[in-house]
This record gives sequence, C-alpha cells and structure tokens, in this order.
Amino acid sequence: MNVLKKAGALVGAALLAGTLSACGLDVNTSIPFKIEPGSIRPIPSLEGQRVVVGSKDFTENIILGYMAEMALSAAGMDVIDLTDIKGSNSSRQALLNGQTDVTWEYTGTGWINYQGNELPVPGGEKAQYEATKKADAEKYGVTWLNYSPLNDQYAFATTEAYAAKNNLKSTSDLAKFLTTHPDQNRFCLETEFTSRQDGFPAAVKAYGFKNPKIENFGIGTIYSAVANGTCPVGEVFTTDGRISGLNLRVLEDDKKAFPQYNAAATLRTEFLDKYPEIRGPLEKVAAALDNKQMVELCKKVDVDGKDAGTVAHDWMLEKGFIK
Repeated sequence: MNVLKKAGALVGAALLAGTLSACGLDVNTSIPFKIEPGSIRPIPSLEGQRVVVGSKDFTENIILGYMAEMALSAAGMDVIDLTDIKGSNSSRQALLNGQTDVTWEYTGTGWINYQGNELPVPGGEKAQYEATKKADAEKYGVTWLNYSPLNDQYAFATTEAYAAKNNLKSTSDLAKFLTTHPDQNRFCLETEFTSRQDGFPAAVKAYGFKNPKIENFGIGTIYSAVANGTCPVGEVFTTDGRISGLNLRVLEDDKKAFPQYNAAATLRTEFLDKYPEIRGPLEKVAAALDNKQMVELCKKVDVDGKDAGTVAHDWMLEKGFIK
C-alpha cells in the first residue's frame, strides 16, 4: 500500500516548495512510514489523490497530524506532511489559503481566536462545538468533522509540593493565596497564551490576578521551569504527559475561565465536497481518542524522548487502523 510521502519527495519540485517557503512554511523530510490498511480500508474515490496535512507546533497536535496522515494513507491518498507549523494563526492561515487541506483544531480556539468571541459558549462540549462549527462554515468556508472526546484545556499548574504546602486545589485558591503573598505572583507563560483572549486575559478577568509578573517561555520549557522552581505557577495543557512525569498538580479552573477545547479535524468545505469520503477515516481516529490516552502518548514523546511519528504509528497499529 502507500508510503506516507513527505513533501520533499512528493512535491518534486520547486513550484509547491517555493510557494510554501514564501509563506513561511517548511516542508518536512523525515523518514516515511510504510502504511498498510487495517480497519481503515482503501477507498477507490480517494486512491492517488493528494492531500496536505498540517499541524501546529506542539506535541499533541503533531501526533494528531501524523495520525491523520496514516489514516488517509491507508485509505489510499498520497499524503504530504506539513506538520509542525509555528503558531495557531499560521496553521489556520495555511488551511484557509489552501497550503494545507486537513488540520486538527480545538473548539475553544476556533470560537475565541478565529471567530473573535470573548466568552466561551455555555452548556458544555457539544454546545461549544456546534457554535464553532456553524460560525466557521458560515464565515470562512471551513467544515469541522465530528469532534473527539479528547478535550485539551488550558490550566495552571504548580508542583505537588508547592500546592500541598499552600493548600492550592483550584485557581480561585491560587488567586486568594497571591493576594497575601505578592512575592509569589509570578507566572511562566508562552507568548501566545499571554495575549490570546482565551488565555491569560480570560484568567485575569475571571480570577482578578493583580499585577502578575510574567516570564515568557516556549511551551515545551514551562513544565520544567515550574518543576525546578523558576516560576511557582505555569500554564499547561491538561493532556500533556509532562504533568505526571514531573509530578505537577493541575489547578481546577473552577470559574470556567477557559473554553472547552475538543479536538476535531477541520477542512476547507470545498476540499471536503471534492473528497467527501475523507470524512470516514478521520472521524474513526477522532472517536477512538480521549484525554487519558493522549496524556500517555504525549508522555512517551516529552518525557521518554520517543519520536512523535513513531508514537502515533504505534497507536494506529494498536487500534488496528493500519498494519
């Protein structure tokens, strides 16, 4: 069956590579996996059709990108890998501009960042998904496939020892603690989270943090910065494997400052209309994922040092989607 064809080998050439480079996107050239169909079977209408799969630049989204590539390769498509695009906005623009055809997104990100809303949709995961799906279809011609149980939310974390010493279980506990301990009012945050309306500004509005000192880190270094005491508190993703690996405690978002962030594959509607059967393989993968599994997958990459593509490949084999 198909090999996952990386962009440097498939594009062949200078036109597409030049277009991507001009837009600030670098094609990937990692060693391809040989994919044989398992429960995801070849689909005649997809056989040999080219699809570009993108992802953002953090571990979970890269893993999801690889899973999509393997599922679509098993279905018979010629897959071009454009995972690891730097930043949510760049990933989104790549989809809108036609540089990628498939990318995994999160409902809260779509609703707040891309649609420009200030507050989450009340009513839980399904309500947030339906509102985001409807708005994106109407405004941008983007279709959200069925959402996954995987719900990767923002949160704040401390070390277990720090939380136990200061009796911190929720973000409200943290806000109260910081009013009497201003010397501890320091946060390790990534630059994007600092400015995103669904990020730190939402937390400040909900919890009333006063004059916090912010130290900006790459998302990959925040966990270790909290663990080694550089900052008492840091921003985390709730499915990140480094939480358990570094013995951190996630504080409950008890005032629901952050939206729901269920993952779903997104495509330009015109592309989906052209290849409607692409829906099946992607939604099979989405339905099989949940937070507990993703924590373990991310831990294998970020704590154990395994390659994200290999981790995704092993999971797809374990689930029987591919051989």
